[in-house]
Amino acid sequence: MNSKTDDLRILVVDDEPGIREVLQFNLEHEGYNIDSATSAEEAQRMLSPDHSLLLLDVMMGGMSGFKFADKLRKEGNNIPIIFLTAKQSENDMLTGFSIGGDDFITKPFSVKEVIARVRSVLKRGRVAAPDIISAGRLTLDTRTKTVLIDNDKVELTRTEFNILFLLLKREKEFLSRTDILAKAWNNDGIVLERTVDVHIARLRKKLGPCADCIINRIGYGYSFDPDLALK
Repeated sequence: MNSKTDDLRILVVDDEPGIREVLQFNLEHEGYNIDSATSAEEAQRMLSPDHSLLLLDVMMGGMSGFKFADKLRKEGNNIPIIFLTAKQSENDMLTGFSIGGDDFITKPFSVKEVIARVRSVLKRGRVAAPDIISAGRLTLDTRTKTVLIDNDKVELTRTEFNILFLLLKREKEFLSRTDILAKAWNNDGIVLERTVDVHIARLRKKLGPCADCIINRIGYGYSFDPDLALK
């Protein structure tokens, strides 16, 4: 058992028994604790705060993976989600990211690829000091992974949190999409630059009165300026 992973529990959701068995066997071999569900409905009953990650098939009977993920996000559940799907179009990938997914793996996939992506997504949640960053009306705490605006909590996914953290660390500096991909997605080559725009659009929507603090300059990228928060 790997001491770095044996406290992490993953819920695998897929209606194909063979895929569930392969994922469970290989992820348990890496030291993760694995639960499995045959449908989104079953996963909804099983999902708990003990789970660190959701490996979620998109095309299933009953509720689709996209619908389940969207439901979780609307309920304020920000568990990291990796979608598993046979769909390979850019629009499908952007749909997955736009509803709060953290990564996207197309079938058929290699076990090594899945393990690498699981590690990458889980690693994104471990950001470094400083513990607390304040920028105008916004406060970000890296220890509790919380964001407050005027003492009101803002629910962010892990990827959204890390993007905001990157922008706050370099307040008023511009980060290119490539810079953000390298830090928030650990140089994951399959993630498209447009994905950054999708996540930042979602982030702006959630930041409410601080939405205008995230600015975009063509040719330079994104920046956070706390002075632009609505009064």
